[in-house]
Amino acid sequence: MSKHIYIYSPSSAVRDKASFRRGLKRLQAQGHEVEVDEAALASHQRFAGDDAVRLAAIERAAASGADVALISRGGYGLTRLLPALQFKALHKAVERGTRFVGLSDFTALQCAMLAKTGTPSWAGPALGEDFGTEEEPDDIMQACFDDLLSGQGEGTGWRLPAAEEGQWMLRGATVWGGNLSLLASLCGTPYLPQIKGGILFIEDVHEHPYRIERMLSQLLHAGVLGQQKAIVFGQFSNYRLVPHDKGFKLDSVVAWLRSQVKARVLTGLPFGHVATKVLLPVGARCDLVVQGREALLLWGHDA
Repeated sequence: MSKHIYIYSPSSAVRDKASFRRGLKRLQAQGHEVEVDEAALASHQRFAGDDAVRLAAIERAAASGADVALISRGGYGLTRLLPALQFKALHKAVERGTRFVGLSDFTALQCAMLAKTGTPSWAGPALGEDFGTEEEPDDIMQACFDDLLSGQGEGTGWRLPAAEEGQWMLRGATVWGGNLSLLASLCGTPYLPQIKGGILFIEDVHEHPYRIERMLSQLLHAGVLGQQKAIVFGQFSNYRLVPHDKGFKLDSVVAWLRSQVKARVLTGLPFGHVATKVLLPVGARCDLVVQGREALLLWGHDA
């Protein structure tokens, strides 16, 4: 199952060169042809090269003919590139079979591609934090990535908290979303997809629950959340509650959101800045099925 994987850096500079090298070796050991963009390790301020360098890297990734274009890492930098992106070239690359994969800051590019040309992509791993770990890569993440490469992936599932169990199905809804900070930052711009009746998934890192609620409030007041059929919480990791919270926590935010929207609100999706993450087809029409405490997101072979 050897595939051509193109590694590029559209956002922050790679500071952890050891994890970068480990990631490359692991993918090569799996039998893949790994091509590294010429500017993958470039550095300008906090970015992987200045804007022109990173734009050129994205263009090379689109022209590479690779099976997968995989980001080296997230961070920050894509939102400032959006007006200059060649969306038609990205769309043609996907039509030719290249699957763009990433998370975190990559949400900006995924949303913009979907908004501008309806181009799908995959929310999934990054080279360094997922394949370049000191321990072996997470089994579930690796299995999901292998499913993507082989074309065998048909969906994913997870276990819900007892309070969310039920029996229902949502058919043919567009899956979209990603990092909540990026989604909020795209509000009011032409780069946030206008999805109605969708399944919105969200995740973030280093964000206290009150900031998560504030960003959700922005999406709510902008009319985005009210147009969705389901809102799925992924993993919100690496934040710290303080005594001042006096019981206010992420569960409080979820309860508040349920009081504000008609959409189904689910939690526990294994996706975000965590080791165990599934891959999600951004822009694909999917079925969301809840059977007791089991949630299933199904997209078949056509995502």
